Amino acid sequence: MKKVYADAKSALQGLLFDDMTIMAGGFGLCGIPETLIEAIRDSGVKGLTVISNNAGID
Repeated sequence: MKKVYADAKSALQGLLFDDMTIMAGGFGLCGIPETLIEAIRDSGVKGLTVISNNAGID
């Protein structure tokens, strides 16, 4: 299966809801899903629990 989305907002469409848990991995600063993190922030969902082995900086 191969899905390509125009942007992170499109990729997350219909998946986010309040009080959900999100797990995201990364490999140092070069592997964090920065664009998706920003799209989740901008979506307006609240009460998230985020589990990550590396959330990057700032």
